Amino acid sequence: MMMEKIREYLQLSEDVDDGGEAPRVEGLVRGRSFYEDFSLRGIRVNRVVPGFISCTFKNRDGELVNGAIANLVDEVGGAVVHEEGLPMNVSVDMSIAFLSKAKLGEELEITSRVMGERGGYKGTIVVVRNQKTGEIIAEGRHSLFGRQASKL
Repeated sequence: MMMEKIREYLQLSEDVDDGGEAPRVEGLVRGRSFYEDFSLRGIRVNRVVPGFISCTFKNRDGELVNGAIANLVDEVGGAVVHEEGLPMNVSVDMSIAFLSKAKLGEELEITSRVMGERGGYKGTIVVVRNQKTGEIIAEGRHSLFGRQASKL
């Protein structure tokens, strides 16, 4: 159930086709803000397993700026540790190495893995790479804190 929720949270809307422009935001998905809908528009979830998410994103708006890459690290890094029924975790620290630029029309692969967890503290690593060439665009380490599921 949790993996379906993550897929739904990150999934590209049905009215986008790969040959056209990204759609206008017509309405918000329940539980998400305008910012989340706007910033995640165009992302496709390819694989979700516990502790791992793989997505693709086609850069349609020119050179992808560092702030947009940081947002992808934050959102995909947070999604990989989210637990159904609990509030989203809070980012404690994010460290991102920007190694290259993502140019217009490039398809990016974004992978997120859980590195470790201790109590409510979790660490993830997010890698953004050019899907065609394999060149790493950015690598981010993301630390989050959140409530633990009750053991009762």
